[in-house]
Amino acid sequence: MDKVIDFLINEVKIKNNDTIILGNSGGPDSMFLFNVLLKLRDKYNLKIVCAHVNHNVRKESENEQQFLMEYCIDYNVLFETMKIEKYGDDNFHNQARNIRYNFFEDLVKKYDANYLMTAHHGDDLMETILMRIVRGSTLKGYSGFDKIVDNGFYKTVRPLVFLTKDYIKEYDDSHKIPYVVDKSNFKDKYTRNRYRMNILPFLKKEDINVHEKFLKFSETLEEYDEFINSEIHRTINSVYKNNEINIDKYNELSLLIKKKTIAYILEDIYKEDLMIINDKHVKLIMDLLNSKKSNARVCLPHNVEVIKSYNKALFTLEVKEVIDYNIELNNYAKLPNGHIIEAIDEVDSNNNYVCRLDTSEIKMPLYVRTRKLGDKMNLKKIGARKIKDIFIDCKIPSMLRDEWPVVVDSEDRVLWLPGIKKSKYTKLKSEKYDIIFKYD
Repeated sequence: MDKVIDFLINEVKIKNNDTIILGNSGGPDSMFLFNVLLKLRDKYNLKIVCAHVNHNVRKESENEQQFLMEYCIDYNVLFETMKIEKYGDDNFHNQARNIRYNFFEDLVKKYDANYLMTAHHGDDLMETILMRIVRGSTLKGYSGFDKIVDNGFYKTVRPLVFLTKDYIKEYDDSHKIPYVVDKSNFKDKYTRNRYRMNILPFLKKEDINVHEKFLKFSETLEEYDEFINSEIHRTINSVYKNNEINIDKYNELSLLIKKKTIAYILEDIYKEDLMIINDKHVKLIMDLLNSKKSNARVCLPHNVEVIKSYNKALFTLEVKEVIDYNIELNNYAKLPNGHIIEAIDEVDSNNNYVCRLDTSEIKMPLYVRTRKLGDKMNLKKIGARKIKDIFIDCKIPSMLRDEWPVVVDSEDRVLWLPGIKKSKYTKLKSEKYDIIFKYD
């Protein structure tokens, strides 16, 4: 507790009348930090806003929201909450995190806050570093996360990084600080949980204070990263301007500075989302820049593209509004993605751009629509498969999945993913059918 308070006073330098947004799940870590801030509130006349996101994936979520709201009422603290009503099919944790931090930043603006504080602790830092070492990352990524992040008009602060989960829970229990327990934290289907339950106990058995070593490791990498960044700052403006790399200038750099230049650009683009970027992405971009092709591109997470054109390479974020559609499919349909589906009389091909159907086996009329959560398609000899998994197997970029056409009958049975896969209802040329569609 004393380390945390000392950190907030002497490093963060909180001052009178500061406004703090506290990201609070209601768990032991969040409630510990909540009580630290309550101890400092009177001394510094702090304005605390407790921000809670109801992730809406467990039956206990409503009760947890109610618990936290009542606690805030008891301690005269402003309470803000939001409920996530719908998730897409992609990585749940990334989606939830992005929604959560967008909510927090909205509150920072609403209350003109100085700080956003979260309850990430020493165990969280260990897990993050280990996961990134195994997955691959940048030098900055390998350091885990910063204790303090300057976002310009506010700072993100993680004051509990000095403490272990065990210490926090023991303190809560001994001081009768109430908290809720998220049972999903004990399910080993989540990667972070496997590190938490299997690897961290071994490391702590070797050294009870191993979290301090990881913190030192993180700080050391940050120091090296800052030094290399100082070199990057000397050269970056001659190499990278207006989101564009001058490849000729780039090729004059040493290999280390080349790698770090790419990592620096990615860190600036992805910021706190660095978990989704690794050394493979850096290599992809370096290979693109070294390619003999005059024009080429690579696609990165979150719709970021790097487009090479002769001696330039442009980093661009494609922001495209996804339009849900459900179009009755008669003889012709023009789709929002620019393609068409049309009925034809004859074709020799059996590829996935052609779909033959026997209308006696399905329910007419047909429709072409965007995918729905939980969509499945029955495949010949295999059975039902999730559309999500088919997209992944066929390496369809995530930016294209939400607008990809799905052909269904009137009972909403998925018949065809044009250009990708056909269902058990589709026919070969040698089989009985009475209608043919082609995707162009």
